[in-house]
Amino acid sequence: MTTLSQRVHLWLSGNPEDAVLRLIFRLLILGTVAALAYDLAGAPEGRDGGQQQETAPFSLPALPAVLSPWLPDGDRLRPLPQPDGALRQAMTFELVSGGRLQANGTITPGSAEALGKELARHAEYIKTVVLNSPGGSVSDALAMGRMIRDHKLATEVEAGKYCASSCPLVLFGGLERRVGAKAAVGVHQVFAVKSTEAAAPRDQMSDAQRISARCQRHLRDMGIDLEVWIRAMETPKDRLFVFKPEELTRYGIVTAAAAAKP
Repeated sequence: MTTLSQRVHLWLSGNPEDAVLRLIFRLLILGTVAALAYDLAGAPEGRDGGQQQETAPFSLPALPAVLSPWLPDGDRLRPLPQPDGALRQAMTFELVSGGRLQANGTITPGSAEALGKELARHAEYIKTVVLNSPGGSVSDALAMGRMIRDHKLATEVEAGKYCASSCPLVLFGGLERRVGAKAAVGVHQVFAVKSTEAAAPRDQMSDAQRISARCQRHLRDMGIDLEVWIRAMETPKDRLFVFKPEELTRYGIVTAAAAAKP
């Protein structure tokens, strides 16, 4: 009986180069068939006996758990969340129904100017500025809050959204201020973004004190309890102090009219 190795030897002896090419081609076909059969049979079970889960091709970022003001009492200083998706981009403005101007994203140098242009174009229509922002430029946030108050507008953070860091300075500008269910309003210490030029520690301290004074004056002018600023100054810049619903009312962050709404 001719062995398998002898058959291969006889088959290759005719035309070695053509034979080798045919052999490689057949092996490729066999490999492809085997791979297809594996795919059709389904992925193997995981070590725990369950089927492996596929990753969803599209997903929406959820509100970070660290921003939950309805968590039980305990450590109120939560790690500062890193914004995802659109919230990482410079703030954008969009007119929606009901006289509302949606303001989404990071407050950057120029955001106040952009808001001013929107108010100039649509002053008769806009009644409420709706905020969803991780904060950003303090100077722009102060200017935006003052602009909103000068136009006698309302401000709002919708249910499940958040307004953090310098964003509350904008929120405070509303004549009427509303915060939806499970929305988060949080503050922390102000800090300067590093510049290309090194500044002396004394100059940095002086800048921080001037910014702090401007923010306190802003809270006073907007009718906000200065306890809010104490909470901010006690909270390191990499943490966030999130106000509980009852604190939003106690400190005047939401108005009586807003608090009375369901």
